[in-house]
Amino acid sequence: MTVLEIVLIGAALAMDAVAVSMTNGMAEPRMRPWKALGIAFTYAAFQFAMPVIGYYCGYAFTNVVARIAPWLSFSLLALIGGKAIVDCALEMREKHGKKTVSLPQKREGLGFAKLLLQGVATSLDALAVGVTLLAAQTQQGLPFHAAACAAVIGAVTFVLSFCAVYAGKKVGDAFADPASLIGGAVLIVIGVRILLEGVL
Repeated sequence: MTVLEIVLIGAALAMDAVAVSMTNGMAEPRMRPWKALGIAFTYAAFQFAMPVIGYYCGYAFTNVVARIAPWLSFSLLALIGGKAIVDCALEMREKHGKKTVSLPQKREGLGFAKLLLQGVATSLDALAVGVTLLAAQTQQGLPFHAAACAAVIGAVTFVLSFCAVYAGKKVGDAFADPASLIGGAVLIVIGVRILLEGVL
């Protein structure tokens, strides 16, 4: 396995984190840079940790987790996305129901607990990559230690996720009102895709 292949694996694994990062940026277009860095770092940390866990725990543990991972990812993303849609719908209904003009309500930002749930949900598939690294090390070797390979995957996730947050912020400025609805729908779609891929 080459360094380029590891970078490509990192980019492929990061796609769910990138999509979720973009929805976070859409829902919070005035997000401060430190928070965008925190989002990217959280996803990167999980994308680093999961392959390491998969590598050291080996086949037995990962095979058990792999059976429930699609359902767990779907449940977490559907829960987060569904809550975003319901909250936004209630807020829009309340806003349109008032006859007097009032100041816009402050949207609920991305909290630490929700961010951790997103990190877990978007990184569970990386557990299997740890087993892939273990097999590659046995068969053809790795360019460096498995933990360093996982660090490359995490670094790729960090860069792509950080850029995605700012891309989402640009879109969020143009579509401020339906941003949470769109973001919630995207999270549910990602969850359904992960579930279908795992089941089928």
